[in-house]
Amino acid sequence: MTTKKGPTAKIWRDGALVDWADANIHVLSHVVHYGSGVFEGMRSYATPTGGAVFRLHDHMRRLHDSCKIYELGLKWSVDELCQATVDTLVANDLAQCYLRPLVIRTGETMGIYGQDAPVETFIICWEWSEYLGHAASEGGAHACVSTWRRAAPNTFPTMAKASGNYLNAQLGKLESKRNGYDEAIMLDIGGHVAEGSGQNLFLVRDNTLYTSPFAAGILHGITRDSVMQIAADNGLKVKEMEIPREMLYIVDEAFFCGTAVEITPVVTIDRFVLGDGKPGPVSKLIKKQFMDTVTGKVPDKHGWLTAVPVAAGAGSR
Repeated sequence: MTTKKGPTAKIWRDGALVDWADANIHVLSHVVHYGSGVFEGMRSYATPTGGAVFRLHDHMRRLHDSCKIYELGLKWSVDELCQATVDTLVANDLAQCYLRPLVIRTGETMGIYGQDAPVETFIICWEWSEYLGHAASEGGAHACVSTWRRAAPNTFPTMAKASGNYLNAQLGKLESKRNGYDEAIMLDIGGHVAEGSGQNLFLVRDNTLYTSPFAAGILHGITRDSVMQIAADNGLKVKEMEIPREMLYIVDEAFFCGTAVEITPVVTIDRFVLGDGKPGPVSKLIKKQFMDTVTGKVPDKHGWLTAVPVAAGAGSR
């Protein structure tokens, strides 16, 4: 997996752009002990006309949804957070990067009840390329089914992108890497296919795409929604349904999707080879049209991109 490059210059913190080194919280902050934070993952892409953030408004709306579910008092509107994102990119002179809006309970008060703790909002950006590495991005990832399950309904609300939820994801990821795989595929509490450790999953059989429903304990993925729109643009059927584990082994293709992983084909699952063991035609079609759109090579017909006044190809700082 690729890692973050060096620190950028500024981080947005509740309306102020502070130096990277000064964006600190106390060790007694509520979020450190109880996981009381929600966040988003977004990308800005370099296009021929400058930087552009992918589905910025949708991400900030989901951040608001997560805050509502966990009763985090977010004082910034969706539009204010969108503008703050643009301001952060401009301050760091970045066109292409990963972005992490973060809302957390801080302070220095212990106890599970956190309504008396301050709520702070941050927006961080850094340069981050292929999440699973170049080999997996281009040649396809090798995945395994994790022994760890996604949370049961009415336990952890998976429609919220909450920090604490990702402890479950870490268990699946650690297991997959320990056993020599690139990524994990998680099952839901009923044993049906859910998603990857930190990304949604699509299967392809006979040119039809299959993906799990929200009730399978998956995140309401924004890239997932984009894939479904691209599929519709190309006359491909998409079925949201409960997926039995064994279907993983007999599909023609599979691919992960998400902000970090973008569109990454999967070529083996539990060492079962999918198709001919190479990224398939549907996966490649979806990936090409997605990447062509976000990098400005084709018109943005869905209105997914928010322009940023940063020169195309700008670096950090």
